[in-house]
Amino acid sequence: MNTLKYPLSNAQMELMKLLGTNLSDNDLKELKTVLARFFAERAMDKADKIWDKKGLTDDDMDKWLNEGN
Repeated sequence: MNTLKYPLSNAQMELMKLLGTNLSDNDLKELKTVLARFFAERAMDKADKIWDKKGLTDDDMDKWLNEGN
């Protein structure tokens, strides 16, 4: 058996515990949705902080969206 060179993170350990249970297809789909939403919210929060730090506006985004048209 191969030995892990790096310990698992706390998130990986919790997911391993969860994966030890047999979820229904519906529960698995819901879990994927919850995880996707969690990481999407995290990404949006970080993007908002960068946006605010740089002083960007909705007009800036409109200009970028219309470049090349």
